[in-house]
Amino acid sequence: MRKTLWAMLLLATLSASAEEVLKRGNGAEPKSLDPQIAEGVPEANILLDLFEGLTTHDAEANVIPGLAEKWEVSEDGKTYKFFLRKEAKWSDGQPVKASDVVFAWQRAVNPATGSTYAFLLYPVKNAEKIVTGALKDVNELGVKALDDHTLEVQLETPTPYFLGLLTHQVAAAAPQHVVEKFGKDWTQPEHMVSNGPFKLTGWQGNAQVTLQKSEHYWDKDQVKLDKVIYYPIEDLNAEMKRFRAGELDMTYEVPNAQIKWAKENLASALHIAPWIGTYYYGFNLSKPPFKDNIKLREALTLAIDRQILTEKISEAGEQPAFGFVPPLNDYPHYVPDYAKLSQKERVERAQKAYAEAGYSKDKPLKVELLYNTSENHKKLAIAVAAMWKQTLGVQTELVNQEWKVFLQTRNRKEKTQVFRSGWVGDYNDPNTFLEQFQSTAGLNDVAFNNPDYDRLLKEAGNENDPAKRFAQLAAAEKLLVDNFSLLPVYNYVAKQLVKPELKGYKENIMNRHPSRYLHW
Repeated sequence: MRKTLWAMLLLATLSASAEEVLKRGNGAEPKSLDPQIAEGVPEANILLDLFEGLTTHDAEANVIPGLAEKWEVSEDGKTYKFFLRKEAKWSDGQPVKASDVVFAWQRAVNPATGSTYAFLLYPVKNAEKIVTGALKDVNELGVKALDDHTLEVQLETPTPYFLGLLTHQVAAAAPQHVVEKFGKDWTQPEHMVSNGPFKLTGWQGNAQVTLQKSEHYWDKDQVKLDKVIYYPIEDLNAEMKRFRAGELDMTYEVPNAQIKWAKENLASALHIAPWIGTYYYGFNLSKPPFKDNIKLREALTLAIDRQILTEKISEAGEQPAFGFVPPLNDYPHYVPDYAKLSQKERVERAQKAYAEAGYSKDKPLKVELLYNTSENHKKLAIAVAAMWKQTLGVQTELVNQEWKVFLQTRNRKEKTQVFRSGWVGDYNDPNTFLEQFQSTAGLNDVAFNNPDYDRLLKEAGNENDPAKRFAQLAAAEKLLVDNFSLLPVYNYVAKQLVKPELKGYKENIMNRHPSRYLHW
């Protein structure tokens, strides 16, 4: 009896002292962990653990107070006053100041920083003028520290989605004392400090990124995990094998070819849920063969069979997409006329447009399709290329690149012709899908440039009536889609494998799962 009691006490002690570790698959090696520079989902997942914006998300992706414990909004909706938590600290123990937010936002809009996400701050007074070079002084940005814990933000116009926007990493505070000391090396593990639930303690290139619970996070008592390890695994089949072997607790994704098997054999671990995002292919409008050739873009857009792609290739319940903005709130997203045609009729129209563009089976288009390394992207690209070949005679060369190189290639627009892309909402509003195609936006990789489009987005930004605002955004979407600037394929679903024992995991349309809410 005494031995049993001692054994129980020992087991309880070991359990209490055992380190809680979460091992997450994360798709790709991060391009950057600088919140003002990072742009992809693999980066965003890690930064969500490292940094906390003025606002943040709960486990179900609702917007809640973060670094700011409360805020006040002026009657005209153009002035926000944020009150920062006095107990908020950087992971080195230094207090987080309102001036750190000012510093971060000025960094983001400064053209010298090279932030592709700076356009997200366009609602802030003078942000767009600074980004485009029309205004040289970053101190003219409409944000200022009234004192160490009070921040005032002036907006160009009332922005109903502003609090949601602030959850994005580009709006996170940056530790001025560290950035100024170490420059571009400030995100190295030996230098980096952050203000979120976790801190960076290790970064082994193409192997793992290791985070440790921050002892200085204001809400640390509610964070159960001691350590989070992110693994950049581009091979989804390898990721799934590692999950089945117990080496991962969560996957980044699930191989499309394994969805059916996972449903039958890993049903308790498989999570498939709606995700506000659109998978698409972009055309580089800045160079031939797609510059000034709308008929060619139309032909390639109409030639694919989205029903086959979603039912036979992706196989996880994705819905075919013809417009760009997914079903969202009360937004009347635009659906082009060709969506109402049968696939046979679409192919006939595609063949006619192909001929009008100057191509035929005897004089075929030779085109390069770029995608980032992933079994799912590869399978879809092979299927799309086969459809183009069968219906039009197009000769497609498939090119894959690892994530960091792919992002650079796509953004430079020097060699790309057709490229894989996808957009997942940064906040729950249609504007997040459309703002990236403004002529001045850093992530406008298709090089779409339409003054009427820019005007409609600005008018929508000035509109207080929700119905009128949505109508203006829908009109802008129509311009984008009717120009065949991109080829929508389907609306996303999130598909992950998660150990059933992991607690706190909540499916949500943003597909955001901060580690602070997860535990064993």
